[in-house]
Amino acid sequence: MGAEILRRQAGEDVNNNGSISAHVPRPGSAAYTATKHAITGLTKSISLDGRPCGIACGQVDIGNAATDMAAGIAAGARQADGAIRPEPTFDVAHVADAVLLMARLPLEVNVQFLMITATAMPFIGRG
Repeated sequence: MGAEILRRQAGEDVNNNGSISAHVPRPGSAAYTATKHAITGLTKSISLDGRPCGIACGQVDIGNAATDMAAGIAAGARQADGAIRPEPTFDVAHVADAVLLMARLPLEVNVQFLMITATAMPFIGRG
């Protein structure tokens, strides 16, 4: 049903909320990681199915934004080696800026995937 509504509103921009967990999961996060993989699949499907209707779709993959959900990360998060280490976070306002950047682009331009993380976050080579 949702796809049909989008088709009738040709010329739309859809931005999905992903996570770096879809790329590199944390230990013990199978359910969360699976849902974020599903969002990535949804983003790709909407991009493909929406193309003939002028629908653009992108995804913001967020890592360690300072939100209530991530409050414990600054105190310490389980790493791949089992250790608990504090991780840096960043102001969630930067996520809003990134989403606005995507949303303000004309429909002939699309940011398919945008990853935004704290610079020193252990993502590349996690653990």
